[in-house]
Amino acid sequence: MTDAGVIAAAGTAVAGIALGTTGIVSRARARDAELVDVLRMPYGETDVQLGAITTEHGTVVASTLGLANRVIERFGDRDGLRSRIERADLSLRPAELVVISASLGVAVGFFLAALTGVWWMAGFALLATPAGAAWFLGRRAAHRSQRFASQLPEALGLVSSSLSAGHTFLRSIQMIAEEFEEPLAGEFGRVVAESQLGSPLVDALERMGRRLSLREVDWMVQAIRIQQHVGGQLADLLATLADLMRDREEVRREIKVLTAEGRISAWVLGGLPVALFVVVQVVNPGYLSPMLHGWGPAWLGATAAAMAAGISMILHMVKKVEV
Repeated sequence: MTDAGVIAAAGTAVAGIALGTTGIVSRARARDAELVDVLRMPYGETDVQLGAITTEHGTVVASTLGLANRVIERFGDRDGLRSRIERADLSLRPAELVVISASLGVAVGFFLAALTGVWWMAGFALLATPAGAAWFLGRRAAHRSQRFASQLPEALGLVSSSLSAGHTFLRSIQMIAEEFEEPLAGEFGRVVAESQLGSPLVDALERMGRRLSLREVDWMVQAIRIQQHVGGQLADLLATLADLMRDREEVRREIKVLTAEGRISAWVLGGLPVALFVVVQVVNPGYLSPMLHGWGPAWLGATAAAMAAGISMILHMVKKVEV
């Protein structure tokens, strides 16, 4: 088979794996969506065949998700993974995330192996899948927390104005959930829902701070607790805290601009050798053949480890700057 045929076959396989994974996850979630619709119906509704909905998943879906659950229980932390998925604001279960990540790793590995002719690339991509999934969750959670932090000063200003106008603190929180955009509206909406279910409002805010891992939310919760014990004007306290957060956000953005060169250098220096390896292997497969036999793979692995250590050191030095 020619190179073009191999690449076409690899592309077809990747598309098939992606469609299969999408079908498995969507079929598993369709049943839950139908059950939610049933639970929202008025009492006495009888025109829905509940038995057809409450049947178990198909054999393929049940076995796939069941295998993923067993893998998580044996080698991972289900609660920790669920917490990271919640922080990333993904509507996925841990088993579904494992199935999607594994399928993506197989698809990418097969495509790279067919493209370069180096078949151990498939195993490398599959082994790198957990690290890639963890990086994606962390990146998405960090981006969401940054957006929340940028919205919080304006929200505290609204709460301060609302308290000065005579509204209660809970009503001020409800106004934030109604008038702001995500992720701030969703998080404060959850706080309101928890308080309506009987949880103390400050405790709900403290749980929100643990979910987001933001120092600003911890400051807000501590200020509210101190005001409850000592007394004073909560509106003035929140207004001062909002001004402090705005100044801190301005300094943080300035530091991010000054350290942008270091971050870009780390990713360029790390991605350029990999891109050159793939391009050279595709254009002239025989040129790198000495590096793919004998001790060549070992030296490539050592080089990759050294590159990963260098990139992590650069990013650590850049991100170590805190405000």
